[in-house]
Amino acid sequence: MTAVNGTNSVEVRGLTRAFGDKTVLDGLDITIRAGEFVALLGQSGCGKSTLLRILAGLDSETEGEVEVPRRRSVAFQSPRLMPWLRVWHNVVLGLPGGDRALAGRYLAEVGIEEYAGAWPRTLSGGQAQRVSLARALVHEPELLLLDEPFGALDALTRGKAQRLVADLWQRHGCSILLVTHDVEEALLLADRVLVMDDGRIAYEAEVGLDRPRDLGSPDFVALRGELLRRLGVDDASALSHHREEVTT
Repeated sequence: MTAVNGTNSVEVRGLTRAFGDKTVLDGLDITIRAGEFVALLGQSGCGKSTLLRILAGLDSETEGEVEVPRRRSVAFQSPRLMPWLRVWHNVVLGLPGGDRALAGRYLAEVGIEEYAGAWPRTLSGGQAQRVSLARALVHEPELLLLDEPFGALDALTRGKAQRLVADLWQRHGCSILLVTHDVEEALLLADRVLVMDDGRIAYEAEVGLDRPRDLGSPDFVALRGELLRRLGVDDASALSHHREEVTT
């Protein structure tokens, strides 16, 4: 059962979700404190996106208890813009009283106000993702849910988008749950990192590092190594892949 609460926090107790004979979430427990930035890691198919959809109110076929803030917004890996609507209209789509001036305010916040009158097909991947973030923020969410929003971006654009999200979080003070496959991204952005396995939280780590974070610091490297180990990934192989990705 999903219920709204009077705070910005998230409380999940004994959450179970099955699809036929396959149990994806198995008695899951999670707490996200008001204003906390949490990253969720895990192998493909472990239930990360299913959890996010439940918290967003997009899936109610569950057992257990879920308490979430009333105002929630989601940004997905695909920006999901309506191609027949101009950018500003995409931002305020479905919002009563939404107009171009309101859309322009949030487009300015993500740095692309000059594209308000553009068609989505003319945008780059990074610009489209900024529009998606503006559309999420226009609802002034108490909980912002991010489902691998940078996964389709090149390394340079992804870095800019990560810095943008960090800045938006600092300004708005909402709780954030980021679903990602990228360990470094999780450690750069989050206060706490959770690792999901077999439908439950198998490991969690507080990221007690000063911001902005240094990828080369001993503490960052140690945390990255531990998370990769928990995910069953070799640290050296992951680092080699990351360097190859940045240079291609």
